[in-house]
Amino acid sequence: MRTVSLRLHVPDKPASEVYATLADFGRYPEFCQAVRSVAVTEVSEHVTESAWEVTFRAGLLRWTEEDTLDPGALTITFHQLEGDIAVFDGSWQCVDVAQGSEVIFSAALDMGIPSLADALEPIAARTLIANIVSIVRGLVGSAEAIACDTEVTVGSAS
Repeated sequence: MRTVSLRLHVPDKPASEVYATLADFGRYPEFCQAVRSVAVTEVSEHVTESAWEVTFRAGLLRWTEEDTLDPGALTITFHQLEGDIAVFDGSWQCVDVAQGSEVIFSAALDMGIPSLADALEPIAARTLIANIVSIVRGLVGSAEAIACDTEVTVGSAS
């Protein structure tokens, strides 16, 4: 199992505004070419189920996850219910900082193919981080990756 974490600085936007935008999963396909579709079903006031379809290499990955949104803490946690990935769990957190806010993303993933884990999981981790940067920038505008535990070129503010 591989874990990834990423911290992005979003200048001049409060964490509450960034959180509200990130919690709108249905808009992700507009801002990230790899995210083909997201269908969101409300389970309760702060829990949704979302069905994802994303491009991965030459194919598609599909999964369904349970998302728990906590607007008071500005966090979103997700837990995979079923799908092509053996394990995909993680969280988003938004925090206010000087001159804007930070988005903290972390996830654990397991492609479910032990014999190929050393080859597939680093590719999946790099792809995930690049897609998260693309999504955040697409949703909130300028964002700069300030910390990442996975080697990937994520660039600076755009």
